[in-house]
Amino acid sequence: MELLGIHHLTAVSARIRENYRFYTQTMGMRLVKRSVNQDDVSAYHLFYADAHGTPGTDLTFFDWPVPAEQRGTHAITRTMLRVAGTETLAWWHEHLRAQGVKVGECVERDGRLSLDLEDPEGQRLTLVDDGGVGTAYPWERSPVPAAQQIRGLGPILLSVPKLQPTDMVLRQALGMRQVRQYPHAEQPGHTVYVYEMGPGGAGARLHGAEQPGLPATRPGAGGVHHVAFRTADDQYDAWAEHLRAVRIPNSGKVDRYWFRSLYFREPNGILFEIASDGPGFSVDEDPATLGEKIVLAPFLEPRRAEIVANLKPLE
Repeated sequence: MELLGIHHLTAVSARIRENYRFYTQTMGMRLVKRSVNQDDVSAYHLFYADAHGTPGTDLTFFDWPVPAEQRGTHAITRTMLRVAGTETLAWWHEHLRAQGVKVGECVERDGRLSLDLEDPEGQRLTLVDDGGVGTAYPWERSPVPAAQQIRGLGPILLSVPKLQPTDMVLRQALGMRQVRQYPHAEQPGHTVYVYEMGPGGAGARLHGAEQPGLPATRPGAGGVHHVAFRTADDQYDAWAEHLRAVRIPNSGKVDRYWFRSLYFREPNGILFEIASDGPGFSVDEDPATLGEKIVLAPFLEPRRAEIVANLKPLE
């Protein structure tokens, strides 16, 4: 039983129309599921991914009218997105500057060329060169050329004031491996520790920074809500039993219809999820038209008229 990598990352937007334009037009990702937060149906839940909505490519957002995040520790602080090659990163640098996006310079970090940027609400992102390893599924209708498109999620960076309790959960409960460390780019004197899961590689890494001098993050727009780790469908039940056996308080089994979930907080308060790969986003939509209409999980369908009436159009 092992985790296979990052499944998805969910963040918060208070300006969902602008969010939709930025991620589909500027970033060229495909909206593969247009739904609502199943626990708060007044809010959109949008899923951006590759052409197929492949597990490990989903960057998702809750639509909540909240103040901006106040940055600090006890939080996921940066989301990395994989692209292929140094020429692709150079293309993105020019493309983002032309779009008026706040973007840094290409730098080497953890042995890979990286490019930091922020979305219109301050969501901290990094494009990282994954060397073109593995299969990619570009979206043919993307405004970004196929060779330059985002291939999936890369490492996720979290910040905690004391790493040791989190480290115990990552290694002993979740089976991750601490493989190396590197200097924190934004906090001189701080170290980032690299953890791998399953097969390893850029899509199966979590980076943890110990930053005791920072205030606690106040959640809000432009911040991250949680990160989910992939499990094979036939190992989902075993993970539920494992969390119970190691006495990690958790949500119990939650069926999100497109995948099944288990939620829990690590000792520093960051929300983790274990999510199954299947059944996937095509279980209730034609793959050719993913994300083009509002789709609800079956248990919400009886409330469709009420739910949709409270949602503002994205376009």
